[in-house]
Amino acid sequence: QNLYPTVGLQTPGEVVEANFGQSPFVFDIEDYMWEWRMKTRLTIERFPVSDRKGEWQTALQKIVSTYLVHHGFCSTAEAFARSAGQSFEEEITSIKNRQKIQKLVLAGRMGEAIDTTHQLYPGLLERRANLLFMLKCRQFIEMVNGTDSEVRGAAIRSPKSHGGSSRSSPSMSPSHHGSGYSYLAHRSVTQQSVSTGNSPNRNLINKGHSSGCPQNNDPQALSESDMNAANAAMNGSNNNNVPSRLIENEDVEMSDGLSSSGNGTMSNGTAEVTYANGNTCDDYDDTEDMEVDSPSQKRQLCGGSQAAIEKMLQFGRELQGMSLQLRRQYGKNETNKRALLNAFSLLAYADPWNSPVGYQLNPVQREPVCAALNSAILESYGLPRQPPLEVAIGQATECMKLMSKAGVGSCAFAGIQDYLH
Repeated sequence: QNLYPTVGLQTPGEVVEANFGQSPFVFDIEDYMWEWRMKTRLTIERFPVSDRKGEWQTALQKIVSTYLVHHGFCSTAEAFARSAGQSFEEEITSIKNRQKIQKLVLAGRMGEAIDTTHQLYPGLLERRANLLFMLKCRQFIEMVNGTDSEVRGAAIRSPKSHGGSSRSSPSMSPSHHGSGYSYLAHRSVTQQSVSTGNSPNRNLINKGHSSGCPQNNDPQALSESDMNAANAAMNGSNNNNVPSRLIENEDVEMSDGLSSSGNGTMSNGTAEVTYANGNTCDDYDDTEDMEVDSPSQKRQLCGGSQAAIEKMLQFGRELQGMSLQLRRQYGKNETNKRALLNAFSLLAYADPWNSPVGYQLNPVQREPVCAALNSAILESYGLPRQPPLEVAIGQATECMKLMSKAGVGSCAFAGIQDYLH
C-alpha cells in the first residue's frame, strides 16, 4: 500500500513548517541520492557475466571496432584492430571511400557526393529511388544555402566553363569522366562590377563573414567556413543595367539589379555603402581593390548570383518532375512529399535563414542524410545498417523507459548518459 506522512498536533500553538527547497535541508538529501546512485551503478557493473575463454572481452572489442568502421574512422579503427588483434569485415579502401562521401555531404557539397557515390558504388542509388530523392532534396537546400558545388561553380566560374553540366539534373545519370571537378578554395573575396552615376565600371571587393560548422579535417576538402565566406561575398549580378526580373510560374520574386545614386551610394537591395568623403568609384584607380565590411549585409539565395539562382530554379523544376515520376511508378510517398514541400518552402521567404523553415539550412541537418547514405552503402555489402554499439544504446534506453512505466525506482538513479563520454 502507498504510504503518506502524518503529523499530529497535540498542544495549542504548535506549528508545522514545510521546506520544499526554499531553505537548506536539515537532512542531507544530496548525499542520500548520491548513495543510491552508487548502489545502482555497482549493481550494474557487478552483474555476473560468464567470460569463458575471454568471449566477453572479445565481444566488447568487436563492438568498439564495428562502431569505428561504421562511421569511417579508418585510422583509429586500424590502430584499435592492431592492439586488439582483430580484423575488419570491410576492406580499408571501402572505408576510405565512405569517409570521402561523408565528408562531402557534411560539407554541403551534395552534387559531388552524389556523383562520387555513382562512381564508387554503381547502381546503388538507382536501386534506392527514395534515397536518391532525399539526397536531391538536400542538394536543393544546399543550393539555396549557396554551399553546393553546382551553384558555387555558377557563381564563381564563367558560364562558358560551367554551362551544359548534366550533374545538376536530378533525373539524369551523372557523367563518369573521372574527377573533373574544380574545387574552389577562394577564402574571402569575389570581384563584382559596380557602376555609379555615369562613370565606367570599377571593381569592388566585398569580404563576406560567416559562421559555419567546424572545419573538415581533410586538407583536400573545403571547410564550411571557407565555402560560406566565398558565398557571402557574392551579392549581385555583374551587370548593373539588368532590370529587376520577375520569374514567372514560380513562387518567389528575385531581383538582381544593382542600383547606384549620384552621391556615391551603392545599393544591391540588402546593404548600402557610401563614400563619406564624397568620392565615387571614378576617384579610385582601376587596379585598386577596396575591401568593404558591411555588418548589416544579409545572406542571399545562392550567394546572390543570378546565374546560380536560375540554375537552382531549373534544378527545382527537375526535382518536381522526379517527384511526379516516382509517384507514378511507386505510388504516393508522404515522406518524399513532405521533404519536397519543406525544401521548396525556403523560396517563400526573403530571408530563408531566419524563417520558420530555416532550420533546414543548419549544417546539423546534413547528418541524418549522411547517416542514411552511409547505411545504404553498408547494407549493399551485407553489413548492418547500424553498428551494434548504437543498437545496444537504443535497447538500454527503451529498457529504462519500461522500468519507469513499471514503477521500478532504481531507474531514477541510473542513466545511459552516465556511461557515454
